[in-house]
Amino acid sequence: MTTMLDAIVAAIDHQPGMSTTELHARAERSVARHLPLASAEDRRSAVDAALDRLNGRGPIDRLLADPDVDEVIVHAGGELWVDRAGCLSPAGSISTSDTSRFLERALAPLGRRLDRTTPIVDARLDDGTRLCAAIAPVAVAGTEVSLRRHRVGTLHVHDFAPEPVCEMVATLLERRSNIVVTGATSSGKTSLLACLITDRLRAGERIVLLEDTAEISAHGHLVRLEARPRSPEGTAAISLDELLVTALRLRPDRLVVGEIRGDEVITLVQAMNTGHDGSMATCHANGPADAIHRLSQLVLRAAPGWPMPAIVDQLHRSIDAIVHLGRGTHGRRQILSISEPDGVDVRPLTDHERVIASPQRLR
Repeated sequence: MTTMLDAIVAAIDHQPGMSTTELHARAERSVARHLPLASAEDRRSAVDAALDRLNGRGPIDRLLADPDVDEVIVHAGGELWVDRAGCLSPAGSISTSDTSRFLERALAPLGRRLDRTTPIVDARLDDGTRLCAAIAPVAVAGTEVSLRRHRVGTLHVHDFAPEPVCEMVATLLERRSNIVVTGATSSGKTSLLACLITDRLRAGERIVLLEDTAEISAHGHLVRLEARPRSPEGTAAISLDELLVTALRLRPDRLVVGEIRGDEVITLVQAMNTGHDGSMATCHANGPADAIHRLSQLVLRAAPGWPMPAIVDQLHRSIDAIVHLGRGTHGRRQILSISEPDGVDVRPLTDHERVIASPQRLR
């Protein structure tokens, strides 16, 4: 297919300044000559592929242009998949050369590279799309790419829960409770965090936001800090923990950590417990109780000398609410529960439809 597409493109005779109409007509004539027995749908696909190639675009760009697509995936080097509203479906195929061209074009302006010496990349594109890619020898079956977009501008807190649950979220924010948002991958944690910043915080609050890869784009007095990996040329890495120490000196009204996954957990928990109320963070977890367990393991890994009972007690005293998200019917992301660490266990305050208890620790 790649050889045929190359032949179709070569026969178009694209001239500088050629009108869009003329270019499209030449592409149709070239496809008709090279694919005389193809169906009308296959011819249209071939014309689109040829025009994309001539305009510096490819199959990935075409999928990203679809406003309903949340994520584009390249699997095993040639399969295209898309996520629409939580439903993953096949979207055709892509050649190795088209994938390579897209990655090179996307990473060049960022000064990042993807090759055998640096076979993994995690980056933020100019439009906010998060790109994660892996190639051989790490990706055994072929290049793997994920391009995930966050539609912060079109989402609001009430898109995640019915009004009673939204009111509890608003109360927690108003009372400056420390909140951890939990859930599985792609459950909506980052999107909800962005909505909380944009929709529910008072104007004028100075929010210092820290992320491994910057994804959240929200309104207001927002200071955005992004961690930096060590470069192949030897440029030193800047970790989330280092950024968090810096953030504490930037006069934050609220600290927001995009995702807790390393040593920064100790600095954040101590900040939550020493006057930095109203902090927020996300954490991968299967449920509220699992979030406490995961955070305690992260603390133990960063500070092996701490006894586990003291770690759990510190977490219970520092975190006021755990907002857990998941996929509902039809793949819709939603708040499944809000819970409160009560010093012994994690007490549910809501289910996904209603409030079932009042918080005891509102500040």
